Amino acid sequence: MPDRVGSPPQRLVRRHPDELLVGLVSVSDRASTGQYVDQGIPALQAWLQDTIAGPMQVLTCLLPDERAQIADALRALVDERGCDLVLTTGGTGPARRDVTPDATLDVATRELPGFAEQMRQVSLHFVPTAILSRQVAVLRECPDGHAALILNLPGQPRAIRETLEGVRADGQSAGVPGVFAAVPYCLDLIGGPYVETRPDRVQAFRPKSARRQQ
Repeated sequence: MPDRVGSPPQRLVRRHPDELLVGLVSVSDRASTGQYVDQGIPALQAWLQDTIAGPMQVLTCLLPDERAQIADALRALVDERGCDLVLTTGGTGPARRDVTPDATLDVATRELPGFAEQMRQVSLHFVPTAILSRQVAVLRECPDGHAALILNLPGQPRAIRETLEGVRADGQSAGVPGVFAAVPYCLDLIGGPYVETRPDRVQAFRPKSARRQQ
């Protein structure tokens, strides 16, 4: 179940040095008021469970398209709950109520434009309207040394999977890598856990010098 906004925050306790602490935020006016069942969080949870090879804890949050609420939730997930990775879904288009990227930039200490560029590049293989996406990726770095990667993802389950996994090679083209291939090494660089993926879903990339010896 999604976290209740305003509930007393409790910091996650890492049960293993390589356990990934993830926050999932779904942004939708209608889903947050019960007009329909949210699909973003279940899709993200299922994808992560199928892709992450090691231990993982997940916190979830369902919010309306309100910039201040989204920013507060992102701060809480990183600063108070200790998440290493926060994935948002929904609210990234050009409509007036689409404010997820704006809220994400409100809490950022540094922007990572390469993730956003690649997300749009992947999506353009499927829909021409990908150029309308305002998705961003940022770091949030805390005074205590903790840091997290925050990625904005699309709202539809299929688009979430395509963005994370990329375009598969078909024998005639090389395919286009999804953005999650770069996430584990990014987490290494900001002091997060060593995350491994199942290569049949995502082949994570690390330079040879950053790979653990088996």
